[in-house]
Amino acid sequence: MASAGALFAVLAVLAHSLALPLPPGGMDTTLADHKRAVEYLSHYFLYNSKAGEHGFEEKLAEMQRYFRLTVTGHLNVDTMAMMKKPRCGMPDVADFTVFPGRPKWTTTSLTYRITNYTPDLPVTTVRQIIQRAFDVWAEVTPLSFRRVNSRNADIVIQFASGSHGDGLPFDGQGNVLAHAYAPGPGIGGDAHFDEDEKWTTTQLGTNLFLVAAHEFGHSLGLSHSEDPSALMYPFYAYVRTNNYHLPRDDVRGIQSLYGRRW
Repeated sequence: MASAGALFAVLAVLAHSLALPLPPGGMDTTLADHKRAVEYLSHYFLYNSKAGEHGFEEKLAEMQRYFRLTVTGHLNVDTMAMMKKPRCGMPDVADFTVFPGRPKWTTTSLTYRITNYTPDLPVTTVRQIIQRAFDVWAEVTPLSFRRVNSRNADIVIQFASGSHGDGLPFDGQGNVLAHAYAPGPGIGGDAHFDEDEKWTTTQLGTNLFLVAAHEFGHSLGLSHSEDPSALMYPFYAYVRTNNYHLPRDDVRGIQSLYGRRW
């Protein structure tokens, strides 16, 4: 990223009218599916429509390998089902488990500010959830997190619908749940949550703790993981949150940036 967040903001300003002929083997999909696939690959795997059909097939195969699907290079029902899963809005192309350039905070004492609150949950509950989501990262690193009201907070947290000033408009309920930016000045580190989701503390709706903990991994410098058991896997899946601890893959990633707690 130029900062890392700025680069991903630029990558996310994508054309929504890109359409290519259905590739060979795409008989179980529609033109609408193919258009959606072009948009998906453009956003999450940096596909350039000028690369044509061959480039589309290469990027589709890359996505299928990434998510451990059968690699065909052709659009099919299983691949479309993966594309339709609720997920984080940040791209999946990155080096190992960190963003290119390894951006990270230069201080271990970080502050955050919550600019507004979802009406889905009480304010006190949201505050507790956000702090818990930070604490899972503090548990395994020297990092600490403190909520402040100052505009100079390192990480700014916002609930918003549709366009909200960063070039990555939310898309309504489902699909993209939230996004966050890698450490850096300005918007760097900030985390945005789609207000059109139904935020909850349970397995019903979308669990705010799990999404927030994932997004704060981005805020600290981690990109997505290919490990389906990792918190930083791109897709949302509910797991029990009582006494939640980071999976091993996420611990390795964050400690590669900040070291161990002790």
